[in-house]
Amino acid sequence: MHATTGNDAPTITIPTTHNGPDGSGNGGYSAGLLAARLTDVGGPAVQVTLRVPPPLGRPLAVEAEPGVPLRLIDPEAADAKARLIAEAETVAAPDAPAVPGGFVDPAAAKEAEGRFAGLDLHPFPRCYSCGPERAEGEGLRLFAGRVRAGQGADGVGNTVACTWTPHPALDDGTGAVGLPDVWAALDCPGGWSSDVSGRPAVLGRITVQALRAPRVGAEHVIVGYLDSVEGRKIRTGSALYDADGQVLAQAWATWIALRG
Repeated sequence: MHATTGNDAPTITIPTTHNGPDGSGNGGYSAGLLAARLTDVGGPAVQVTLRVPPPLGRPLAVEAEPGVPLRLIDPEAADAKARLIAEAETVAAPDAPAVPGGFVDPAAAKEAEGRFAGLDLHPFPRCYSCGPERAEGEGLRLFAGRVRAGQGADGVGNTVACTWTPHPALDDGTGAVGLPDVWAALDCPGGWSSDVSGRPAVLGRITVQALRAPRVGAEHVIVGYLDSVEGRKIRTGSALYDADGQVLAQAWATWIALRG
């Protein structure tokens, strides 16, 4: 399911199956592929800024230069402004937790999935992370729905949750999920804490701190949190927990609402 390019390879290819909107890369997965050149699970946090929609299915150049962020370049871009796809750099993880309310227990998270707004209206129904049209094993199928009052999270009106049991197709060879898929798992649940159905948005910037890798076949919980909305900018947090409530990874993200 996931790319096999080594961390020192000069190019990255985003598989055609790993889209967000049709025809472009899932933001979290694409950012995670680039971040894997700078860190791994247990390593420093990385911030990735996506400049244009990541193209699928063709080699993209990784450019490293001292003193500037790592860059992902599309050498085939007809427009010079579209050549720079993304930039990545290691950063200190923010002091504030990505999800202030914390853990939602698995039973409540499972129940919240029935309120996933994307089941009724989804702007990108084949999204690798949250698309309901993706079959089991062909996408993550993360359906983060609203958490009810009393179900374990503060700031309930701003909180969504879902469960996640990683499919065997995500095994990185160690029984764990690889870093790009961890980033993909943290992506859309944060976005769905806002009104994605009524106001579609795409990932603009994401900072991820991956502490421990989720285990394939084990149940996990992902919680998304809406921090603020300022014009077209939507700021969210998301966190990945094991079934006992231990934080495995968390993300702070800025989404950009699409015009129109």
